[in-house]
Amino acid sequence: MTSLLPSSSAASVLDLAPVVPVVVVSDAADAIPLARALVAGGLPAIEVTLRTPGALDAIRAIAGEVPEAVVGAGTVLTPEQAGACVVAGARFLVSPGWTDTLLEAMRGSGVPFLPGVSTTSEVVALLERGVREMKFFPAQAAGGTAYLRSLAGPLPQARFCPTGGIGPQTAPEYLSLPNVGCVGGSWMVPADAVAAGDWARIEELARGAAGLRNASGTCR
Repeated sequence: MTSLLPSSSAASVLDLAPVVPVVVVSDAADAIPLARALVAGGLPAIEVTLRTPGALDAIRAIAGEVPEAVVGAGTVLTPEQAGACVVAGARFLVSPGWTDTLLEAMRGSGVPFLPGVSTTSEVVALLERGVREMKFFPAQAAGGTAYLRSLAGPLPQARFCPTGGIGPQTAPEYLSLPNVGCVGGSWMVPADAVAAGDWARIEELARGAAGLRNASGTCR
């Protein structure tokens, strides 16, 4: 598997940075400066969620103008969305859950993907299908670190990006777990900072998030 970034040996989205910003872009014009601020702060993997009409335009803009970013698409719910996101330039796909139809579309997309799980049975079903990297969602509501810790013993081959209700105070505990590669969160992209174009504040928050791997006490 080739590296996702020329300057990094990481072949997995889970290994690019301790935090993947989960971004809702209402105005595609904000996408480029927002991505540049996140990358400057040390967070190259950016998940743009498909929750706004301008999401595909935002992915397209980041892919075309911020080559040092690894832009992905989140809230992917259908095979059609998966295909459209890759055409727009998405380099990874994330879904809140999965079906066999959606899983096959993501597998056939040619880019890495993180299907969402919240139960042990879903994890086992994905392992049975050869998928070992997953999104754990909604992380806090589904059992948090205690749940993920309990999965590490019987299912050590599964690796997760927990997302949902995670902030800078709780992220280090997640990152200390052996089966967690990174976490997803939106605290470094507060809506008021995006609306004000306060890219310096976002860069500062991103830099703090990028340092959370050390705060977790792990060396992964």
